[in-house]
Amino acid sequence: MLVVSTMAQAASAAAQNGPAFLIPTLHRDGMSLAQAGLIAAAPIAGGMCTLVLWGLIVDRIGERFVLIASLLSTTVGLAAAVAVSSNHVALTVAMFIAGAASAGTASASGRIVVGWFPPERRGMVMGIRQMAQPVGVAVASLSIPVVAEHYGVREALLVPLAFGALAAAASAWSIVDPPRPPAVSAEASINPYRTDHYLTRIHVASALLVIPQFTVWSYMLVWLQVGRDWSAHSAGILVAVAQLLGALGRIAAGQLSDVVGSRIRPLRWVALVAAGTMAALGLAIQIDVWVAIPLMVMASIVTVADNGLAFTATAERAGPWWSGRALGIQNTGQFLTATAVPPVIGSAITALGYGATFGLTAAFPLLALVILPIKGRPNMPLATKKS
Repeated sequence: MLVVSTMAQAASAAAQNGPAFLIPTLHRDGMSLAQAGLIAAAPIAGGMCTLVLWGLIVDRIGERFVLIASLLSTTVGLAAAVAVSSNHVALTVAMFIAGAASAGTASASGRIVVGWFPPERRGMVMGIRQMAQPVGVAVASLSIPVVAEHYGVREALLVPLAFGALAAAASAWSIVDPPRPPAVSAEASINPYRTDHYLTRIHVASALLVIPQFTVWSYMLVWLQVGRDWSAHSAGILVAVAQLLGALGRIAAGQLSDVVGSRIRPLRWVALVAAGTMAALGLAIQIDVWVAIPLMVMASIVTVADNGLAFTATAERAGPWWSGRALGIQNTGQFLTATAVPPVIGSAITALGYGATFGLTAAFPLLALVILPIKGRPNMPLATKKS
């Protein structure tokens, strides 16, 4: 369940983020950067529009159905993109549809992991599942640009298409819905958003924690090349290493939450450490000392450690009949915030410089620390019986 659901989410990540690696080829073939960027953004925009809808379908029908339907419809959308790859308008529309289809794996794969693992192991396994995004992006980054350069855009789109088809076949072969209480139970009718503000506070805090994360993701490479005069090759290697360490950090944070028996306490610790790291990074860049580079790597690790914790806490509190929608809302808020970060932070860097801008982002984890619940209720299993 863990391997295949992670594979499914990685295939979705490749479909959503893969078109970004077509930009050099599209630009070389005469397309403006703005037009190429629109094609690259289309699947991400499509995904943002359907996350909550897919979550509702997960709640009503089940995880297996959504996982297979999402992956199959993604491959259909990508097949359409292959067929119309020479028409840029049609290609943009097809990529939007493929992205909208791919969003179903987010809630479904998360629910499968949370539903089949007991509370004392969920944190670690969700950390493993959260590695799906960097794995999917890595697959896309290693394959799509090379295929596009040597064969063309049409052939490069076959890479995420094949990945999605393989993941759909694996899901159909192995995925089983985790057990849930009957739909007529009292739990199924209780809207967790009306009982208290726990989920809302997690959503808002998670959106705030995305700001330093995407600040580092968006501008680490640029800072190394512009601010430190690193070559593109050397900077790229450090960024790749930092991404790998960040993925491992998610697992470590999840394991810590299993050990202490709480998602909220480690989440608050992560927010506090992220604030301190970003403040120290900003100061180090401002006074131009060598420690800025290891602090940048540390920031790239710490600022992503909250993702799995918040995802697991959301699913556990929402329960088996509402967690699909809750996870959709959680992802939508983070996506919307992440979309705004690069242009806003870029403008701030232009006006204030890297040091001041990076340092100021420390305020957002501190604000998240205030908004997060003090503690959560004990982790409750999403299934009431074994299958």
